[in-house]
Amino acid sequence: MSRQRPKRTALPPAQENIDKLEKIVNEGNFYGAQQMYKSISARYVAAQRYSEALDLLHAGACLQLKNNQLTCGAELAVSFVEALVKGKVAYDNENLDRVRKIYELFPQIPVPHNLEDDDDLHELTEALGAAKLRVEGCSSFLKAAIKWSIEFGAPKTGSPELHVMLAEYLYSESPELDMARVSFHFVRGNNPEKFASTIVNFMGKCYPGEDDLAVARAILMLYHKFRSSLLVLRIQSVINTS
Repeated sequence: MSRQRPKRTALPPAQENIDKLEKIVNEGNFYGAQQMYKSISARYVAAQRYSEALDLLHAGACLQLKNNQLTCGAELAVSFVEALVKGKVAYDNENLDRVRKIYELFPQIPVPHNLEDDDDLHELTEALGAAKLRVEGCSSFLKAAIKWSIEFGAPKTGSPELHVMLAEYLYSESPELDMARVSFHFVRGNNPEKFASTIVNFMGKCYPGEDDLAVARAILMLYHKFRSSLLVLRIQSVINTS
């Protein structure tokens, strides 16, 4: 006699699990909820119910980030993008908005200044470590999203909107600012005015002479993309008068 295969338990609508896991998160059991988000979403993916897997992962990423659970939120954000890829989901405005919603929930916390004693130094060390984790988490998420966009409908260099998000976050949150990286993503973006204002802001933070190389590189990159743009003339004008 052949053995009968055990019947698989039917998956409920994703909203049931979203509601259940929201209660677990609100009770403060962030890690327990995280494991359930991952395991349950994997079942939806295995069943090729990608839309529901995406709903679950999106809800989880947003909720964890709202509760200041950066590691959990960033991990689920990356899993959300991985599900987009597995489901071969098209890059469009709706899915771009879902990525943007997660991005906007990543924390933006200024690093403290005006150190006076050892306690302040300890506070700065902790703040720099936290900033590094934020940048790593958000960057991993947005880089994965850019790769997804390239594969499923965005321009060959990736979604301009996603590049701008990444440039903004790198500039505002990086404890060790790399203007070359920031410029790299701004140039692939679609907001040259914001790029210009970022360069001007950066010039105001630098010691005399330190900004020259970064600004010159940024202008060259801009000029390559926007050869006749008034933006280039605007930035050059700012440099000449600063």
